Amino acid sequence: MNHCVEPGCTGSYEDGWCNVCGSPEPVAAPVAATPLEASSAEAVPVGAAAGAAASGDGGDDAAGSSDGADGDPVPGQGSGGSHVETPGPGRSREAVRAAAVRRQRANAAGRRSRLGMGLTQVPPVPVGDPTAAVMTDPQVPEARRVCPSCGAKVGQAAGEAEGRQQGFCPQCRAPYSFTPKLEPGELVAGQYEVVGALAHGGMGWIYLARDKNVSDRWVVLKGLLNTGDADALDAAVAEQQFLAQVKHPLIVEIYNVVTHDGDAYTVMEHVGGTSLKQMLKQRMATTGRYDPFPVDQALAFVLEVLPAFAHLHDLGLLYCDFKPDNLIQEGDGVKLIDLGGVRRQDDLESPIYGTVGYQAPEVAEVGPSVASDIYTVGRTLCVLTFEFRGYQSEYVDSLPPTSQVAPFVEYDAFYRLVARCCAPDPNDRFLTVEELRTQMVGVLRQVVAARADHAATLSAHSTAFEAPVSTGETLSWWELPQLKRDEADPMLDRLSTVPDTDPVARHQALLTLPDQTSEVLVARAHAGIRVGQASWVDEALRQLLDEDPWDWRASWLRGLWELSQAGTEEERRRTCGRDAAGHFAAVRDALPGEVAPRLALALASELAGYAKAAELDYERAWRTDAGYVAPAAFGLHRVRLGRGDVEGAIRALDSVPAGSRAHPRARWLRAELLRGRGTLADLRESVHAVSRLTLDPRQRAMFNATTYEQALGRIAQDGERPDWRLGEVALTRDALRRALEQEYHVLADYTPDPVERAALVDRANAVRPWSWT
Repeated sequence: MNHCVEPGCTGSYEDGWCNVCGSPEPVAAPVAATPLEASSAEAVPVGAAAGAAASGDGGDDAAGSSDGADGDPVPGQGSGGSHVETPGPGRSREAVRAAAVRRQRANAAGRRSRLGMGLTQVPPVPVGDPTAAVMTDPQVPEARRVCPSCGAKVGQAAGEAEGRQQGFCPQCRAPYSFTPKLEPGELVAGQYEVVGALAHGGMGWIYLARDKNVSDRWVVLKGLLNTGDADALDAAVAEQQFLAQVKHPLIVEIYNVVTHDGDAYTVMEHVGGTSLKQMLKQRMATTGRYDPFPVDQALAFVLEVLPAFAHLHDLGLLYCDFKPDNLIQEGDGVKLIDLGGVRRQDDLESPIYGTVGYQAPEVAEVGPSVASDIYTVGRTLCVLTFEFRGYQSEYVDSLPPTSQVAPFVEYDAFYRLVARCCAPDPNDRFLTVEELRTQMVGVLRQVVAARADHAATLSAHSTAFEAPVSTGETLSWWELPQLKRDEADPMLDRLSTVPDTDPVARHQALLTLPDQTSEVLVARAHAGIRVGQASWVDEALRQLLDEDPWDWRASWLRGLWELSQAGTEEERRRTCGRDAAGHFAAVRDALPGEVAPRLALALASELAGYAKAAELDYERAWRTDAGYVAPAAFGLHRVRLGRGDVEGAIRALDSVPAGSRAHPRARWLRAELLRGRGTLADLRESVHAVSRLTLDPRQRAMFNATTYEQALGRIAQDGERPDWRLGEVALTRDALRRALEQEYHVLADYTPDPVERAALVDRANAVRPWSWT
């Protein structure tokens, strides 16, 4: 804290105000003497936080915190644009200070973490004192002592004697040492002052240091392997210098590569915060059991770092060793650390670094790839969200049964995302990190929506499907969302000139196009579906799959074909529904973050007679995307009504938003259901709902007449309720009969058939109340 500058005051500024005299802290208030002192005053120690991590052994990684010079601004210092308010006339300093505190709290409450894209909240991690992570007695546990040459266990205890920290491998006789080479206070390369050891990883010891040439900023020194071999040292230095060119805000920065006493060290940015592995340990220490992250938070962490993977892949690099150890949360952001396993995509010779349980099974034979990086993302999501027992043994190359994993059972979209990331065949995984990220955003939406008990209020952008167009109570195949066109397709401009009014003529025109690209083939298949030509559909989809056997659009179009052939005969409808459900399920598995396959699958399941499955998928679409609320609500209405759940069907119809074109139809169906139940309360609510709709006179008169007839029958059983009204009509016998007489006359006026008109007039006369005057 800074001392108050008011004459004679002995106080200090606290939260921007003097704790003795109450005066505001000046804009140019004195600051702490050194960055370290400022950091110590403001920071909250977080224990062993992960800094620059090591690769390959899955052990604890380096710990650290952010540079103390970059601590949170003190209110009133002005560095962050702070405004110091002085008391005005009639206002005390205490009142001004209270107002400032209220503003600070309101601003803090209004800030949202950037993690989770605003869909969920992830608590920020405070930045701690970097020196708090320095090891007081740096030793490597015996369980992690292995020979750097052959991998055999070394330095193990024999009898009562402790294991040796250094010596020679009993198997290959190579020397080993687990004693830190750098001591506190040692100056490396004439620039980096060592503070102490942070951790020991696959590359050796990792140290915290100050850069004496750049304002004493915190840095991490990380040793390189095989530095005793001159050729290996040169290659390692060249590789690290290449990695130093990688610049991305989500990737730890490599500042320099230096040599000291014959050893090489990578000088890296010091990252504050805590690794996800350390956070898992802290959660376990607090609860006494394995306490994984909520699925939405885990997805938020990984989503935030995926652009870093995309950046590496764009540069022709692979990360290779993604795991919770190597992702640090710093404040309300994350950063990817430890580039020790990064390699070029065309590198077929250098050693491959990875961690058992995270590394893809094909890496040992064919080497790493973009697909194997995506595999590590899926395995990391598993470790973050459930206690993954046996992930390095029994399930080293597979996932545990779905029924044994609560997040998989609760969020099937999350399971399908992980299953595609971790598919045994690399070709079945996501093609790119950007494709993975797009689907992960959709899965996060579904996970968050699964906790809601109301319809979605926000629409999501889809890169694969247009918004649904259905506004009626039924849903047909042509009302499902349309496929979005591939803007990169070279025939897209030519396609737009082909007429779409006549599907037969369109198909013939499409056959004459010079280049039968995927968009042309999709258009040909769609034309075949419209006219019921199976051969057109089969040929177009055969060519589509010849180009790309993993093109999910073929399954989508197959599903549409089956729905188009369902007809009205029940057995045929069920058969086509089952076949369509299989095709749409394949699309759902390929695109777990998309809502359109859910709606299509729900419709197919409904036709097939799988009412429970249909309801689940209708609900998922209903909760997730506002653009799907109307068709999903009508689907829920049909399914629930089919099992006799009138109240559930009414709730579904109530969710259709007032701004939707389907809203009037939903209100009408709701009124019909209420009238069907027939209680006086239901009849009142039914008339109220219809009174707001725009109906033709005959339709309104018919509805009112039927309702008044029901009300007369009900009060004959339950008695009159003169204090209640159906619209403007009191619930008495005479009032209802007069109103019913009037509706019969309206119906007669709008009935062209003379016989029917005469019958309505007779009914009006018959229902007229008796009068003795």
